[in-house]
Amino acid sequence: MKISVGITNDFCPQTLFLYGTYKEDGTPDFGLFCWFSYHWDGEMGVMACIGGNKLTKDLIRKNGMFSANLVSQKMLPLADYYGTTSGYDKNKMNILPGIMKGKELNVPIILESPVSFELQVKQEIHMNDGDIFLCKICNVMMEEELNNNEIPLEERVKLAAPVITVSSETYFTVAEKSLGHWGEPGKQYKNNEIK
Repeated sequence: MKISVGITNDFCPQTLFLYGTYKEDGTPDFGLFCWFSYHWDGEMGVMACIGGNKLTKDLIRKNGMFSANLVSQKMLPLADYYGTTSGYDKNKMNILPGIMKGKELNVPIILESPVSFELQVKQEIHMNDGDIFLCKICNVMMEEELNNNEIPLEERVKLAAPVITVSSETYFTVAEKSLGHWGEPGKQYKNNEIK
């Protein structure tokens, strides 16, 4: 039986990303975000929502570009620190991961992140207390082994070890077990009948 509850996105996991930008003095800035997904406008793009007042959002708006670095289990302590420390705290960025500049855009890329996107803001949608950035993916940087199709996908997911969260403010790991390829699970419904 289903019941009505307050508005929530519990049980609708979101993948964690550290968004990276540069301050005016060239210092990298990273913030932890999870309202990140994809859109299609003739090519795959990214939509990223940032609520409230955040230094990272101010810098994305000013620079028109940012990196989105997938958070792995190994990166979680640093990501959690960035996510629970205000960007306006002058000492926040005293702790930095290994970084490199993007290949296509002037954005900081976290070396430890298994997958990093270089994103150019194409459109910003203002809302009451949040903003949605629609972005062009200018480059994707990935650990070489994750691009090796000779390694089974389940193994590559284990190597990437992405972290997800739900609105209960709890971190989880992604299940590494495959549930089948597209079209396989639905085969049980042949001619609209359960086999």
